[in-house]
Amino acid sequence: MSGDGGPGPDAEGPKAPGEGEPGEWRRLDPRTPAVTAAVLCGVATGAGLPLAVGIAGTPLGHAVVWVVTGALLLVLGGTAADLVRLRRTRYRAGPERVDLRTGLLLLKRRSLARERIRSVDLTANPLQRVLGLVKVRIGTGESTGGGESTLELELVARAEGERLRRELLVRPAAAPGDPLHDGALAVLDPRWIRYAPVSFVAPALGGAAAGAVLQVSEWFGAQGEVIHWIGDRFRDVSLPWTVLALVLVATAAGALGALGLWAEMWGNYRLEREPGGTLRVRRGLLTTRSVSIEERRLRGVELVEPLGVRLCGAARVDAVATGLVENDGDRHGDLKNLLPAAERRTADRVAAQVLREPEPPTSAPLAAHPPAARTRRLRWALAAVLLPAALLAVLGALLTPVLLYVAAGGTVVLAPLGVLLARDAYRSLGHTVSGPYLVARSGTVRRSTVALRRSGVIGWTVKQSYVQRRAGLLTVTATTAAGAGAYTVADTGVGQGLALAAEAVPGLLTPFLEPAHGPDARRAPDGPRHPGTTEARPTLG
Repeated sequence: MSGDGGPGPDAEGPKAPGEGEPGEWRRLDPRTPAVTAAVLCGVATGAGLPLAVGIAGTPLGHAVVWVVTGALLLVLGGTAADLVRLRRTRYRAGPERVDLRTGLLLLKRRSLARERIRSVDLTANPLQRVLGLVKVRIGTGESTGGGESTLELELVARAEGERLRRELLVRPAAAPGDPLHDGALAVLDPRWIRYAPVSFVAPALGGAAAGAVLQVSEWFGAQGEVIHWIGDRFRDVSLPWTVLALVLVATAAGALGALGLWAEMWGNYRLEREPGGTLRVRRGLLTTRSVSIEERRLRGVELVEPLGVRLCGAARVDAVATGLVENDGDRHGDLKNLLPAAERRTADRVAAQVLREPEPPTSAPLAAHPPAARTRRLRWALAAVLLPAALLAVLGALLTPVLLYVAAGGTVVLAPLGVLLARDAYRSLGHTVSGPYLVARSGTVRRSTVALRRSGVIGWTVKQSYVQRRAGLLTVTATTAAGAGAYTVADTGVGQGLALAAEAVPGLLTPFLEPAHGPDARRAPDGPRHPGTTEARPTLG
C-alpha cells in the first residue's frame, strides 16, 4: 500500500523515541540492534554446538574455530543490517494516515488510513520486556496478500507503543459508559490451569517430545544407543504392554508440556473494556501480548468446547469480529481468544458481558434437529469403521491372517466408540433465535456454540444433497463479514431450516421461497413448524 510522495525519511531532523508532536516523523528505538545481536547470539550458540560436535573427520579444535567464525559473521552481519534498517526507518501517526518508510536500496513507503485501522497489538518477548520495548502491529483486518493490510514497528519503547494504541483506536463516537459491563470483565484464575492437560495440545506435545528425543540423539550420533536403552528397559515386557507404557510416558510428558504452555500463554491474563468501547486482552507470562478489539466491530461470540474440556464442564470464549483476519501477515493464530478454558458458567458470564447482554445468548434453549440427522451421523460413524475393517479383512485373506485379527479387534473397539460419538454429535446439534442473535451449535470432538448478531448476517446459503432430500433435511449457512465468514446449521428439517433463516433475517430469503397453498400442501417431515412463521418450500433445483 503506497503512501503519497514527499520528502524522504531523513528530510526532517530525527526525533528521539517519544519526542515531538503527533504527526511528526519518528525513529524506532535505538536499542533495537542490541536485541537483534542478543537473539543472533542465541541462535548461533544453539545451532553451532551440535554442528561442532557432529562434524565428522574434523578435529574438535578446528571444528570449534570454524563454528565460532561463522557465528561471529552471523552476529556481526545481522546486527549491521539491523543498524542500517534502524537508520532508514521512520514512522508517523498523522491525523488521517499512519505512514512507514524504510529501505536502503529498495525504498518502501506504506500508508494506512486511520479510519480503516481495526487493531493495534503489542507483543514483547522476555528480552524485550527487560529493556522496556514492544513490537507494534497495526492492522486493518483485510485479507490482502503480502501483509499489505498491516504495519509493523519493531521495536519501540513500551510507553510509545501504548500511546500509539490509545491514539489509533480512539473514535469520535465513543460508546457510552456502562458500569455493569465496563472495566475488568475477567482476570486470571489459577484454577483454570487444570483444563490444560485435557486439551488436544497435550498428546501433540507428547508426540513432539518423543520426536525431539530421537532427533537430538541423532545429532550427537547416539540414536541407536537410546533405542537400545529403551529396549533393555522393556526386555521382559510383552509388546502390547510396552506400547501402552510408552504411550503413557509420552502422554505424561505432553501433559507437563501443556501445563507449561498454558502458563506461558495465559499468565497475567486480563480482559477489560476500556473507555471508548474497546475490548483489550492482555496475557503472557514471558512473552506478553496485548490485543485490542473495537467493540463496534464485534458481531458475536463463540463458545468452543473441545471434547476433553467439555467433559470437565468448561469452555473457551472467542470473539466473532471483523478485523481479526489471520493471514500470512499474522503469525499469531489466537487473536480472537477472549477467555481461556474456564467453567461453563464463567464462560457464559463473560460472553454476556462482552455482548452487553443481561443473559448469555449462548445458554439459550436450542431447537432439536430431526431424527434423520442422527441416522446420518450413525451411518457416517459406522462407515468410517467398517470400510477400513473390510479392506483389512480382504488383505488378510489374501496375505496374512494377522490383518484379520487387526480388522476384528479394530471393529470391536472402534464401532461402539463411533456410535457414541455419533449420538453425541446429534445431541450437540441445535439452533434458535435469541433476541438479536442467531445461535447455532454443532460438533462433538470440538463442539462450538456461536451467537451471531442477526444484523451481521449478509446472506444465506441453502444446500440440500440427494441423500438430504430423501431424508427431508437441508443445511443453511449464515454468511457474515466477521469471524470464520460463515456459520452453518447442518441437517435441519426443510421447514425448520428455512423458518430459522426467515426469522433471523426477515426478507432476506423471501425471494427464494415458494409458499405452500391449501390444506393438502406437503408438510416438511421434521414435525412442527418454527413458531411465528408460515410453512414454505425453497425454489431449489
